[in-house]
Amino acid sequence: MSTVQWTENGITRTARWHSENGTPPPGRIVVVDDRLAAAAALRFARAGTGMLWRGDFPNARQLVRAMDRRIPRPPSSFPEMRAARARRAILLGKVLVFVEHDHSLHLRRAPDIRAACEHAFGGIPGTLLSLRELLGALSAYQWHQKGIYLKALDARIFPSYSVFAPTRSEYLDLVAREPLPGKGSPVAFDLGTGTGVLAALLARRGAAEVVATDLNPRAVRCAQDNLRRLGLSGRVQVLEADLWPSGRADLVVCNPPWLPGNPVSALELGIYDASSAMLNRFLAGLRDHLTPHGEGWLILSDLAEHLGLRTRAELLARISAAGLEVAGRRETTPRHRRATDSADPLHAQRSRERTTLWRLTMSRA
Repeated sequence: MSTVQWTENGITRTARWHSENGTPPPGRIVVVDDRLAAAAALRFARAGTGMLWRGDFPNARQLVRAMDRRIPRPPSSFPEMRAARARRAILLGKVLVFVEHDHSLHLRRAPDIRAACEHAFGGIPGTLLSLRELLGALSAYQWHQKGIYLKALDARIFPSYSVFAPTRSEYLDLVAREPLPGKGSPVAFDLGTGTGVLAALLARRGAAEVVATDLNPRAVRCAQDNLRRLGLSGRVQVLEADLWPSGRADLVVCNPPWLPGNPVSALELGIYDASSAMLNRFLAGLRDHLTPHGEGWLILSDLAEHLGLRTRAELLARISAAGLEVAGRRETTPRHRRATDSADPLHAQRSRERTTLWRLTMSRA
């Protein structure tokens, strides 16, 4: 970690700087409290100045919301919206808090952050970080404690910080309904397992053995914890691996991030796939990891097509170039809130979105 300095009450103070997405510390830090107005806070932020909050904790949250309302959101294309969102995140991230050496916040009406910080960061005593990042850790810890009930599993999954939560359940229904390949109990791979939800679903459906992989150590621990809770640890092996495990499987399932683009935070790794790298690696490696009559199940939304980020022809060409063919597909309509929210700037595209399970086999040609 890098360190930062600031002057407070005539004393120079030093702390570690923490940022999950690698944002550098601000070059200058001023100490502020409840007297700071949103307009002045935005001027500080636009100048690259960090604002160390020493007032009431709920007021700090209100300040960030007030700053957010003052940042223009002109209608624009999806890439421009992404760029504007990234700029907004930088500005709002300039409101900072200090985690004391006892893992607390010495602020009025501050919540107990110790368990959430231990869960998210492994503890960060004597550290300066963005208020928004801390709020993200607190929210993630609430999700982790409560869990998400999934009808397809008839059970709860408990996501962890920076691990993409399965809040959209329609793709689980596709996997739950599609007949498993072969006559017996298949050996299955789940690539990019995240919370382990698809690995658990395959095991529940009768897969003889499931190997789940993820590059994110937090995801590996999260998946292992969920599978233990479900009583499936003996049937699912979770590995920290860069996509592919060794060997071959009768069924390989992959639910890559659905949108081409560069993620700007750990959580966005579950949404954006830089240059479609994970999708392309899955397709390119599938033949070498399938048994002769095995199937690869690619779970993919077509929102990227509606946004002009990828065409259907490009996807089909990738499949063909990898020596694969489409044996069938099943699609469904998303049921999440944004799909019917007419106020969403992307409503026209989201209203046409379909999520598809592509059944891929080795080309016989």
